[in-house]
Amino acid sequence: MSDPRPIGVFDSGVGGLTVAAALARALPGESILYLGDTARLPYGTKSPETVARYTQANVDFLAARGVKAVVVACNTASALALDRLATDLPVWGVVEPGSARAAEASRGRVGVIATEATVLSDAYGRALQRRRPALEVVSRACPLFVPLVEEGWLDDPVTEAVARRYLEPLVAAGIDTLVLGCTHYPLLVPLLERVVGAGIALVDSAAAVAGQVARQLPRRRLETAGDARREDHFCVTDGSARFGRLAREILAREVTLELVDVGTGEGR
Repeated sequence: MSDPRPIGVFDSGVGGLTVAAALARALPGESILYLGDTARLPYGTKSPETVARYTQANVDFLAARGVKAVVVACNTASALALDRLATDLPVWGVVEPGSARAAEASRGRVGVIATEATVLSDAYGRALQRRRPALEVVSRACPLFVPLVEEGWLDDPVTEAVARRYLEPLVAAGIDTLVLGCTHYPLLVPLLERVVGAGIALVDSAAAVAGQVARQLPRRRLETAGDARREDHFCVTDGSARFGRLAREILAREVTLELVDVGTGEGR
């Protein structure tokens, strides 16, 4: 039994490619259809109703393109829209896997950095305390990180100054684990490690959700046979040379982008 259809992955921008890269490492025989909703970036400042509407449109687009499952690689969409989705496809978000890994790693006090919408939803706080009710959770919105990553300022003095402004209160609060609650944030890991110091463990939900998908595909009889040819495809809702450059850096290969309209599912 083999199901060669691709796994659909979407994010508001380039950050979800960290999830696509983790999936490629965990599932080297699976094809990926990636959608970056760059025309409507960022999601983190939008209302829950708007995020839910965008998420449904993206899942509908991926379903129309023939994916066998969907990974919602956007933390904001995972926090605000998963329980509102109308689809028959298996869907995985990034909040629960990331929370599980952080709950296992922490000695008792977890910091969460995310978009404004994700922090306001308290999705990570609730998920962490479901697993370990005694955990202390300190959350901080970091809205400037997404545009800085999209700009490509991954190791820049401006980005480091912003990171220190955001993270020093969390370090002072005594966190031992820091959840990167946005898929853009793993691109800042070397800088963030420098800011918080060696004593704080950073948890990236990309690897966690990739592991979850790797376990679930065989159980659902959706895995691709080992001799199938892998074919990845990348779509964006707004063309950007910057997106292409960052995609090449994240995936370590050349990437061809298709400009699409998620309302029709057709390229344009």
